[in-house]
Amino acid sequence: MLSSFKTAAAALARAAAVCILLLPALNTQAMDLRQAALAVNEQVLRWRHDIHQHPELGNRETRTAAIVADHLRALGFDEVQTGVAHTGVVGTLKGAKPGPVVALRADMDALPVTEATGLPYASTVTTEYRGQQVGVMHACGHDAHTAILMGVAQVLAEMRDELPGTVKFIFQPAEEGAPEGEEGGAKLMLKEGVFTSGAKPEAIYGLHVAPFPAGMIGYRAKGAMAASDSFEIVVKGKQTHGSMPWTGVDPVVVAGQIASALQLIPARQLDITNAPAVISVGAINGGIRHNIIPSEVTLIGTIRTFDSAMQDDLHQRLRNTAEHLASASGATAEVLINRGYPVTYNDPALTAKAVPVLKSLVASEQAVVEMPPAMGAEDFSYYQKEIPGLMFMLGVNPEGVPMGAAAPNHSPHFMVNDDALKLGVEALAALAVNYLKTNQ
Repeated sequence: MLSSFKTAAAALARAAAVCILLLPALNTQAMDLRQAALAVNEQVLRWRHDIHQHPELGNRETRTAAIVADHLRALGFDEVQTGVAHTGVVGTLKGAKPGPVVALRADMDALPVTEATGLPYASTVTTEYRGQQVGVMHACGHDAHTAILMGVAQVLAEMRDELPGTVKFIFQPAEEGAPEGEEGGAKLMLKEGVFTSGAKPEAIYGLHVAPFPAGMIGYRAKGAMAASDSFEIVVKGKQTHGSMPWTGVDPVVVAGQIASALQLIPARQLDITNAPAVISVGAINGGIRHNIIPSEVTLIGTIRTFDSAMQDDLHQRLRNTAEHLASASGATAEVLINRGYPVTYNDPALTAKAVPVLKSLVASEQAVVEMPPAMGAEDFSYYQKEIPGLMFMLGVNPEGVPMGAAAPNHSPHFMVNDDALKLGVEALAALAVNYLKTNQ
């Protein structure tokens, strides 16, 4: 999902020398949070390894949710809601002093990926997904997100007497998408009242692990990650014997023409100096035998955009391309486009206030880097449509892995450097505390 962060290689490499070891903090608040994060670090790593070894797909995160809920209750949270959006957990921590409300979010779901890392705590879980037996792996780092936010919960619970306001902890299922036929993720969390039950947060923060050096943080104001839409194209022809294609209409050939032609839409028909755009075909399915031309072929894929007008235009061009190419060959094409996650839009004012806080936690200001836009998508964007929000990126490359050489998110080889998690705890805790103290 975040492989496009490789384009930031040059900027990040300048700070590679300060990747792992963090120097003493620049202010008292950061020093206090650093000590608190250090105290909980071993437990954070145990949580993360356990969750990694026992991954669960979207809307099925029952074991993970139980671990989270038990932890929040043990910390004496004022309220712990479970079963939100199927398996979500929402914890409310009220400080001893009155003040604003801020939210922190982590996602809990894994992916249908067979792990190939060789780690001692690697997942061996398998399940059925879309009719196929597949492995299950935290290939996007949500195990790290969950463990980090559990650590933040402990850090802030231990300093609640100093907190002027309330922190809402959102542990969300199904960020990678709900199973077919089900609702899920951030959209369902909002629908079920995560912001309207109790005090509504005024701002929300989240992080995402990314394949650049550990000890570094990436951010971007405004459009940070793309809107994500999916499409399905069903090409219908006429089945016939493979030795006599002229007696039928070959949907396989038409599907190939469509797959190729779709790439020309962003490359030749859109003004990509305005905003980037991508169309990718992820699967082509059709036919069951070597000498039978099938009656239909299905293509599925993704669309990524940063501009709403371009998004609408691209949708229409995709539809026209598929339908007209099919018609030219005597076939038909049925096109279904599903609008997915909106643009992950980081509030400029919230981002500007966050950057100095993040810089206070690292060895050098160069370790906090402004990132280019990423074509990956995040349903954190739904929260940002309701209140100002900021999602930043946490570098987690394994030690010694140079820029651009680490396996990206969603790879069976994706790995998270444990040394990076403490900075994640510090960063989310510091942003929450700073927001509460500066917005009274």
